[in-house]
Amino acid sequence: MARFQDVLAALPACDHLDALELSDATGNAVARLANQPGTAGSVKVYHALFQQFGAIDAAAANKGLELYAEHTDDARAHPGKHPNIDRLLAIADGAPALAVTLIQRS
Repeated sequence: MARFQDVLAALPACDHLDALELSDATGNAVARLANQPGTAGSVKVYHALFQQFGAIDAAAANKGLELYAEHTDDARAHPGKHPNIDRLLAIADGAPALAVTLIQRS
């Protein structure tokens, strides 16, 4: 299994993003991931998923769980510790897909 840091290094750059917003089918924002220390890795993962899948649906969520590598097992063992992975676990298990809005840096 690849390590998360190695996975991140192979993903497309997203330095042009200030944040990424996730919204439900009615357009209500459910999460905002800021491109800053502590969440920049998740922004990079979700951005790559958006580029490949166009939304965070079950297929994207399953791919995202692979990309998070060792952190996925930790999230399964400790629910609530990794909310951005928990979200993917829920979608992979049948929760509704989420739309992605990219917020560009100004």
